[in-house]
Amino acid sequence: MSEGKKRRVHTAEFKGKVGLEAVRGVKTVTEIAQEYGVHPVLVGQWKKEILDNAAALFDAKRGPKPVDESSPEDKLYGEIGRLKMQVDWL
Repeated sequence: MSEGKKRRVHTAEFKGKVGLEAVRGVKTVTEIAQEYGVHPVLVGQWKKEILDNAAALFDAKRGPKPVDESSPEDKLYGEIGRLKMQVDWL
């Protein structure tokens, strides 16, 4: 069997860098592809992926703060402890 070309695996950082350059639009997709040595279709896919998932970057940062859901028993034991301290102090 003949040994063919192996597929290259690109890192997420590389994909992000190339995709962001495509989003900026300073160069054409073909120019970017030639510069980084990838196929223009890949550059287009990475650009689309960035644009589609851009909203997800801002979803989790804001919103209601998590409520401390300690059990009612914990609250009651805490109240009993405070009351005991007040009685002992008097």
